[in-house]
Amino acid sequence: MAKKTVAKTPTKNANPALKNATARTSIAPTGAKARAIAATEPVSPKLKGGKTANPLAPERVAAILDGLEKAYPKAVCALNHRSAWELLVATILSAQCTDVRVNLATPALFKAFPTPKAMAAASLPELEELIRTTGFFRNKAKSIQGAGRVVTEEFGGEVPHTMEELLRIPGAARKTANVVLGSWFGIAVGVVVDTHVLRISRRLELTKETTPEKVEKDLMRVIPQAKWIEYSHQVIYHGRQICYARKPRCADCTLERLCNSADKTWSSH
Repeated sequence: MAKKTVAKTPTKNANPALKNATARTSIAPTGAKARAIAATEPVSPKLKGGKTANPLAPERVAAILDGLEKAYPKAVCALNHRSAWELLVATILSAQCTDVRVNLATPALFKAFPTPKAMAAASLPELEELIRTTGFFRNKAKSIQGAGRVVTEEFGGEVPHTMEELLRIPGAARKTANVVLGSWFGIAVGVVVDTHVLRISRRLELTKETTPEKVEKDLMRVIPQAKWIEYSHQVIYHGRQICYARKPRCADCTLERLCNSADKTWSSH
């Protein structure tokens, strides 16, 4: 696996403990460096209404992937983990929660219950207290306890590495399964679609869909399978640092020349 870089991630949360939380990250290039990368990519012809002529052209998709690779060459999963089991649990906890907050909670959780068998035997109140800060802690406690039970009883204590088997684990929907398969096992059977991937893929006109399942199907059609894992990691970092939902930092975007989104805040073409 690629070397994982750990860097501090700022947060506005008032909890002082979060100041020491960390998440793996790949820092986005900004200013002149970002514009230099953008200048190496072609300009996508623009139509009226924030539309691109032939947005799914293979050469345009290739340019988007090239711009992301130049900006985030070492992008990896931001959730801290040492095994497939830890990644599975961390991903379940990350639902509607930041990676920084999950990374703050998991060290104590895995110290107390380091194996699927131990997690399955834990009481719900114990689990709830350890993951309380991740939000929706009661449902998540049931999910990770159930995940421990299924992994122990049905898979011999080892996290399975097929989509079909992972989907049998409580709390593991398709997104979670794709994270584990891609980030730990290096198996690309789908594309992780979180809020950043959905938003940016729509802005880049790689899809018109609005649900993760349909967006994933579109991305699997237009992006080469060899790039499915990297695409998700890179776009997630891009969404967290540059392509915000509101007021995206288009002047610092390495994909700016390829993007004709109607909500751009700056344009070179």
